[in-house]
This record gives sequence, structure tokens and C-alpha cells, in this order.
Amino acid sequence: MGQHTTSRLRVAAIDFLNPAPLMWDFNHPPLASALATRYQIHSTQPSLCAEDLLANRADLGLIPIASLSPELAIVSDCAIASLDRVRSIQLIIKLKNSSADDTDHALTAVRTIAADTASRSSLAYAQILFRKFIATDPTFLLAPADPIAMLTQADAALLIGDPALVALESRAHIEATVGACLWLDLAHQWTSRTHLPWVAAVWAVRPDALTQITPAQLTADLQISRDHGLAHIDTLVEEWTPRIAIPPATIRHYLTQNIHYTLSPTCIEAVALFRQYATEVAILPPLPTLRFL
Repeated sequence: MGQHTTSRLRVAAIDFLNPAPLMWDFNHPPLASALATRYQIHSTQPSLCAEDLLANRADLGLIPIASLSPELAIVSDCAIASLDRVRSIQLIIKLKNSSADDTDHALTAVRTIAADTASRSSLAYAQILFRKFIATDPTFLLAPADPIAMLTQADAALLIGDPALVALESRAHIEATVGACLWLDLAHQWTSRTHLPWVAAVWAVRPDALTQITPAQLTADLQISRDHGLAHIDTLVEEWTPRIAIPPATIRHYLTQNIHYTLSPTCIEAVALFRQYATEVAILPPLPTLRFL
């Protein structure tokens, strides 16, 4: 897999709901057939996209910002971010003695967190929340994304992506089984404490792989696909309603209100601050400057 077998750019993509608008033109006519001559796509988990890039199994990937490295360049303008609540990253804490109104007290009491392994960035945001803002260092236990099983074995559960969206719909059932919980939106925890957007993922490329396509063509393909996706939200809601156990209105709200798809200057500032904090609390190695294509 180390060598190119094709002149097409190999793309590591994510088959979650939130990147669906970014992937519109790759999955829909009239542009899908033209893009298929330039890009070869395979779907994987967010946490594995960067591994594929760094291992030369992919040339372009939608990767968690925790996985950015000096070898990779950010392709500008597209992002998976949120300006406040994102819905799809939930930290669920079993309430023992604290009330649901005292967030910091509930956070301070957490000793163990069962964490879904799907996203490296979400794990890092949770660690920053505890180490930087709460000044505690709970133990993270890697676990499958089953909230009831997670909350049975730990004080809290960290759910990411579609499982988090589904869990919110099943909140009453989950609490009936494990007891009262405090549900914290990790993006809101970040935005309220930093006054910056929360950024999950960006398109990143190995610049040396761009032998058959120019940076301008790549950037345009990704931006136009995103813009077309945002113009076809109704169709995306129809396509995803059978695929995920949440109401159509929630899917629509999620794609139009919760997720922010533009890598704005404040988003770039947020990525830099995230990497600074992650280095300060010894989660990630330093990344002194962000590299852009």
C-alpha cells in the first residue's frame, strides 16, 4: 500500500453524518463521476484518517485537529466545527451528590471516564477540560460506544459522533437505567471557556502527493463540494433519516445550526489555542505553527 497504484489522490473520509455536506459532490451527480477521475475514496474512522495519511495509505484526509503534524498541510476554508453546542460530543456524568446546576462540582467529582475511541480530538478536548480548566486528571478507559455499559463501569461516558446524537434521543431510557446524569456538550464547554469556536476536524494533505492535481484545484473541489452540500440539506436529511435513529428535524438542525463548515480566522485561532493547551497539559507534542496548503 506504500506506493501509488493510481494517479488519483487517495482520500480517507468519514462515514458519519457531520461530514455529509463536505462529501456532497463526491457522492452525487453531476460532479461525482468527474471527481472519481481525480480522487479515490475510502471510508474509515476519524481517528484512523490521520494514521492512513501518515502511513502513506492516503494522500488527503478529513482528520482530527489533534492529529495535525508538521508533515501535513491544512487545505483551507473547510472544517467541521461549531460556534457553540455541537450535539455530537457528549460528556455524560452520573450525578452522585452534586446537582445538575453545578457543572464544575460535578466535573471535579469525576475519577473515571469510559471513552469512545472514534476521535482523538474529542478525547484531547475532554482531557484539556479536566487538566486545564478543572485541574483534575481522571482516568480514561477506552470502551465501545454503549452509554449504559460505559456508565455502569465509570463515573462518566464520552460519546462521539452519531452514537452521541442517538444517545441524546435515548436520554430518558439511559437515565432510567443508570440514574440521573449531567449531559455536557463538549463544544459548549470549550466555547464558553475560551470564547472561540470549537473545531473538530479539517482537510489535511501530504503536499508531496499533489503531483497530478494543483493546490488550487484541490481547494476548489473541496469548497465547491461543501457549498453544494449546504445547498442540498433537504436531500441529506432524506438520505440520512433511514440511516440514523434520530428525527429528521434533529438531523436538519444538526447540519444547519450545530455544525459550522467554514475554517474562519477565529476557527484557525481556536485550532492554535487547542494545540497550545494540549501541549501545556502534556497531551500532544508541540505544533509551533499550523501549515497551510
